[in-house]
Amino acid sequence: MSDDVLLDAEDRMEKAVEAFRNNLATVRTGRASTALIEHLPVAHYGQSMALNQLATLAAPEPHLLTVQPWDQGTMNSIMKAIQTSDLGINPSNDGRLIRLPVPPLTEQRRRELARQVHARAEEARVAVRNVRRHAVEELRKELRAGDLPEDEERHQLESVEKLTHQFGERIDELTKGKERELLEV
Repeated sequence: MSDDVLLDAEDRMEKAVEAFRNNLATVRTGRASTALIEHLPVAHYGQSMALNQLATLAAPEPHLLTVQPWDQGTMNSIMKAIQTSDLGINPSNDGRLIRLPVPPLTEQRRRELARQVHARAEEARVAVRNVRRHAVEELRKELRAGDLPEDEERHQLESVEKLTHQFGERIDELTKGKERELLEV
């Protein structure tokens, strides 16, 4: 039973790190990436949909994103969603294709984005610590129920701590990599 708690904790920590990795992909760097806009909410026909469900996204050049709506009726909704987002990109269209020139980042904006990355990293660390707390509670519950001897509980708690430390290091590595990517000119 206690092995199940450990496996569940590892699985949930892995998911927290993967969610953080996906979250980092949405942070804008100097290069154009479709991950910046693919989950941008677009209000159309009275409901909100992700941009990648309404159009084909591409990055044909390092400083250009293109959005080709499948339905030309969604063009204005997509344009409005991009303009109201916090991306700082001004779209232009030719009736069939929306072009998003990705301007180079200023030093101030790079620092601001680095702070955002650190805030998101802290959220991921909190998620990992919450998984640790849940696993520890489960192990203590098993100990109180008599399903787990004390020495085995101590060993399992050490394993949970090792997992927490290991996933915390992975979050730190991802954060440092994204920060390097942001601050390089």
